[in-house]
Amino acid sequence: LEDLMDNRFFAEAPPKSLDRFDFTIAPVYKLSVEDGAATLTAFTAASIAASCVHLPSAPKKWVVCGGGRHNPTLMAALAERLSGDVVTAEDVGLRGDTLEAEAFAYLAVRAIRGLPLSFPSTTGVSEAVSGGIVHRPD
Repeated sequence: LEDLMDNRFFAEAPPKSLDRFDFTIAPVYKLSVEDGAATLTAFTAASIAASCVHLPSAPKKWVVCGGGRHNPTLMAALAERLSGDVVTAEDVGLRGDTLEAEAFAYLAVRAIRGLPLSFPSTTGVSEAVSGGIVHRPD
């Protein structure tokens, strides 16, 4: 876990992003399946907790969506590391399995209407910009 958390990304101020090539399997490669899963679960919680230093104030509630919300070990690790309540999307009336798709649909509609998707305060762009060109088949 220490090796995984020893990544310059966590110290960088936002805006920032990662892609799938920013971390390798090397730190857990020689671990057993159980220890590897435990380490990666702990890393997920630790990396989310590390993001708190960049927030203006600590959230009072963390809403977890996607498959991770079904993992009781991950949910417990998040509750242990984060201040505030850690709840599932369903706990606040959202659909945790569809929330990401709904967000992308919302962004697609904004792009079709020529409305901005990125803002200086969230991604560091110099001015609010749309999501590019929408392909329309002939």
